[in-house]
Amino acid sequence: MRRILRDVRQEGDEAVLRYGRAFDGSAYSTLRVGPEEIRAAYEQVEAPVVDALRFAAERIRAFHEEQRRHVMQSFQREGVGVQVSPLARVGVYVPGTAAVYPSSLLMTALPAKAAGVEEVLVASPAGPDGRVSPIKLVAAEIAGVDGVFRMSGAQAIAAFAYGTESVPKVDKVCGPGNVFVTLAKREVFGEVGIDALYGPSETIVVADESASPVLCAADLLAQAEHDELATPILITTSRELAERTAAEVERQLASLERREVAHAAFEARGGAVVVASLDEALELANEFAPEHLCLLVRDAERWAQKVRNAGGVFVGEESPETLGDYTAGPSHVMPTMGTARFASPLGVQDFLKVTSVVAVDGAALRALGPAAVRIARAEGFTAHARSIELRLEEEGSA
Repeated sequence: MRRILRDVRQEGDEAVLRYGRAFDGSAYSTLRVGPEEIRAAYEQVEAPVVDALRFAAERIRAFHEEQRRHVMQSFQREGVGVQVSPLARVGVYVPGTAAVYPSSLLMTALPAKAAGVEEVLVASPAGPDGRVSPIKLVAAEIAGVDGVFRMSGAQAIAAFAYGTESVPKVDKVCGPGNVFVTLAKREVFGEVGIDALYGPSETIVVADESASPVLCAADLLAQAEHDELATPILITTSRELAERTAAEVERQLASLERREVAHAAFEARGGAVVVASLDEALELANEFAPEHLCLLVRDAERWAQKVRNAGGVFVGEESPETLGDYTAGPSHVMPTMGTARFASPLGVQDFLKVTSVVAVDGAALRALGPAAVRIARAEGFTAHARSIELRLEEEGSA
């Protein structure tokens, strides 16, 4: 890992291209995707899919523009406040060649755009033919990104963090990826900002005896098909529901394109827990702090008030988590691995920074200065104290 990062830092484009050939079997000579390739992508994506991506983009954009109006506003009170500014340049990593995730591109790039980021760049693995998936390129154009680069894995993160001949250095790297992407993000943190370290998808379904086993199974499978390491768990007050859901999982698996992936996830990390009460179910769910928490229970809105730790809460049978993956509006890039105890879904706040502003007048200086002088002298910082004392002396002689 560190060797890859070092090589990209020292060799730039050549190292990125070399590791692309070695790890992806993908041969290409230029990193940046040209506008003609993006235009041609529209001819390879069915029109209804393009329309669906545009619909999703409008929902995501509208949600995050509204969010921008409600979080982290500049203010000033008695000459002291904050100035909120967007980051200048952000790098978005979008994983996958087998599963291509255009939705993740929208869910990461559009919050950055809503925050006012000047330049949003995307990195995506290319296939053996050296081309980025057309559906990703269409999503990138719909999102209004400012550049797309064929780069994968740790070398993509390094290129964003350090800059190369073709890839501008960014201020922050965002987006989910495999274990190598996650480790690379950890290594470059400090050189650039990162949004979070993401693990495999997690879903807990909390259900009572009123829930449909068909829908419980469908919601669990929707996340299990992401990855063999995904975590699909049912917590229920009904043993009968647990047994019927298990049978439904087996029945529905047979019709899935990614049934082997989903089956492996259930075998390794899935299961059902039968509890005595919904209070106990929510206590367990809060302790786990899942990426997704689905409430398939009576009076779901009331039980949602008991959720403390989750990336997203999906309230009732008519609010499936899959809507959150695509068209509800909030970003589906959410905290995993228990980090929902302290972390939030990706949003405009991830692309904003706060600068403290102190612009007091003479009266405020006289009011605030003496206490500051006493604290500075108590700490042994004479120069700190004198910096204020000199100003107070000038104020007194004026």
